[in-house]
Amino acid sequence: MSTLTDVPRAEFLEVATEPEQPRRRRIKRKTVNTIIWFVVLLALTAVVLYPLVWLVFSTFKPSSEFGQNPGLIPENPTIDNYLKVVEGIGGTPLWRFFANSLFIAVMAVIGTVFSASLAAYAFARIRFKGVGVLFAAMIGTLLLPFHVIIIPQYILFNKLELVDTYVPLILPKFLATEAFFVFLIVQFIRNIPRDMDEAARIDGAGHGRIFFSIILPLIKPALITSAIFSFIWTWNDFLGPLLYVNSPEKYPLPIALRLYNDATSTSDYGATVAVSFLALLPILIFFIVFQRFLVDGVATQGLKG
Repeated sequence: MSTLTDVPRAEFLEVATEPEQPRRRRIKRKTVNTIIWFVVLLALTAVVLYPLVWLVFSTFKPSSEFGQNPGLIPENPTIDNYLKVVEGIGGTPLWRFFANSLFIAVMAVIGTVFSASLAAYAFARIRFKGVGVLFAAMIGTLLLPFHVIIIPQYILFNKLELVDTYVPLILPKFLATEAFFVFLIVQFIRNIPRDMDEAARIDGAGHGRIFFSIILPLIKPALITSAIFSFIWTWNDFLGPLLYVNSPEKYPLPIALRLYNDATSTSDYGATVAVSFLALLPILIFFIVFQRFLVDGVATQGLKG
């Protein structure tokens, strides 16, 4: 337990002899600064969240009110938008679109995490001829826009008669084609001391045992970070399903959402907004559940040892 003797003499004398009025002014000034920062941050938060709040309230606006009432609160609130959305469109219920998107996103996450981690382990731990050239070529693919490879990919899958299936959307995920995730996991593995691998080899462990028993548990933040981004990107993907999926009953949510807002016919803006909000919910839930791991993954990027 600290006593007065533990406090340096000069500091004790300064606190003891400080006038009451200046001390109160200093405390008041700190309180005012705190309140100002709180108000500024609250205002910035309101600006950032306003589009989401507007989206939520707009789901209760009738379609006729869009364009006439740009405000936040609907004049004639209704739940008809949700009733229309639940019924589906074109004879296909909404849950089918959700199921299609969920299946594609989950398979993409599994494929990305598994293949990217294997490729990253090979680049980070296995010495083979041309590893530097192959790693540089993989990083170079990050500079290629997706639109450059659309036509060759489509011709390939069309000749394999895989168009109007989910294979073109899922198969590349199992082949470590996402260079960003491979690079992310490589950086994590390189931060793991090689002494652990050598100790495991002395005990007779091979690459498979080292990868599954040592490396995978230590790179969990990187794996979860990759899973989060892969899920979000796949869930929001519009161009891929638009190219390869032709049957309405196989449409994921981004394509189904477009059906509610067709330029060639009457657009149901109320249903469009309601579907947009419902499509956003899984991403919010997924992010909220795994955000702690995402922060851990980003925070450990610059650490060594």
